Amino acid sequence: MSPVSQKKDSSMPAISGLVPARFLTLTAHLVIVITIFWSRENNVKACLPLDYTNEEYRVEDTRLVVALSVSLGLFAVELAGFFSGASMFNNNQGLLSTACHASGSVALLFWLFEQWTCSIYWWIFGFCSVVPALYEMILLFAVFGLKKKPL
Repeated sequence: MSPVSQKKDSSMPAISGLVPARFLTLTAHLVIVITIFWSRENNVKACLPLDYTNEEYRVEDTRLVVALSVSLGLFAVELAGFFSGASMFNNNQGLLSTACHASGSVALLFWLFEQWTCSIYWWIFGFCSVVPALYEMILLFAVFGLKKKPL
């Protein structure tokens, strides 16, 4: 074999490792959000004082349902961009998404097990769900709206 045919692209190991890492962290974050959605009664009670009224519970439950629902919508946007191929091999989005969703997964586990207040969920949501989803929307617009190449 000639040396030319043995030469490999140096970016391939990074891409081949980044794609599954992004998928796994995105899936882990999604599973944790769904778990919180299913067990939100205990999470809402943890966010309230010991002597709360039904109205306080209802308001806090509604806030948490809205936050979790918007989170699920942003996951749908990210997964659509990922599976459509628009951002699957984009290194910037891969690294940003992996970092944000890994951080979000760890932060939500602390939020869940340490019973942090519900207002902290909005901070986790903002930094770990909104940021990668906004970048995903920009990529989707560039690829499908402006007809740019996915990479």
